[in-house]
Amino acid sequence: MMNSRTKLSLGPVLYYWDRDTLFDFYKRIAETQIDIVYLGETVCSKRKLLRRDDWLEIAHQLQAAGKEVVLSSMTLIEANSELAALKTLCSRLEFMIEANDISAVQLLKGKPFVSGAAINLYNPRSLRVLARHGLKRWVLPVELSKQSLADMQKEKPGNIETEVLVYGRLPLAYSARCFTARSHNLPKDDCQYRCLDDPDGLLLSTQENKKFLILNGIQTQSAKTNNLISELDEIINLEVDILRINPPSKHCEKIINIFYQSLHNNYPALKASQELEALMPPGGACNGYWHGDSGMNYQTSKQEPLLCHQQI
Repeated sequence: MMNSRTKLSLGPVLYYWDRDTLFDFYKRIAETQIDIVYLGETVCSKRKLLRRDDWLEIAHQLQAAGKEVVLSSMTLIEANSELAALKTLCSRLEFMIEANDISAVQLLKGKPFVSGAAINLYNPRSLRVLARHGLKRWVLPVELSKQSLADMQKEKPGNIETEVLVYGRLPLAYSARCFTARSHNLPKDDCQYRCLDDPDGLLLSTQENKKFLILNGIQTQSAKTNNLISELDEIINLEVDILRINPPSKHCEKIINIFYQSLHNNYPALKASQELEALMPPGGACNGYWHGDSGMNYQTSKQEPLLCHQQI
């Protein structure tokens, strides 16, 4: 497969990394083949080791390296202070904003914006409504199948780009309660920033010792890593414009390179899949939602895909 038109994006870092780690990480990302980088804290407003000016400094460095930069909003707005910060973010015109909460969509009315995967866009009519408000790109909700995407693509407005998460742990739910703090018997208001201890989240296993979920503050993720490298031909045929990678704490540059080589240099799909699985954090791989199956399942390319609608 070779497709020079399809772009690669890097989603915002979903975990809590210290300031030096983030600056070093994005310095390395600037040297990769990634086309679009999403920046900002999307999970917890208490994660403030990077201030607004720090994020903007990183944004300008990435922009100077030829990357398109998008600033991402919080996903769950719980306090007036968070709403005030959102208003400030949405007032900036220098960079496009990824709206991860419908309040951000309201504030961005009339400006170009991206709708994140947490915005529940399940039908073309919703896309058309948001397009009238300024939507330029939408990210497929992670629980939708390829058949649902195909249906959406047939009727979506022609000027809207489509983005699909092709690699990374799946954000599944958000809560007002901080499960990371609770796991340490700490109240949310005195969490002692324990998220810093887990650069890829806190792994939760079942009583049968099967890796099940990831606790990431108020966010719950899949323990398995969504990996659609073997489905790239299908994705390209569905005229998806952008492939998103959610960054883990390790091997991100290698992961980006594997997807780049797969898109542009006919890299063997089986080899790419094997290499990605070797780089994954603990938990294994999944792609069930894409096939209209249970999200935690994993279908190899030899299996027949399930062409049913996936809903939650």
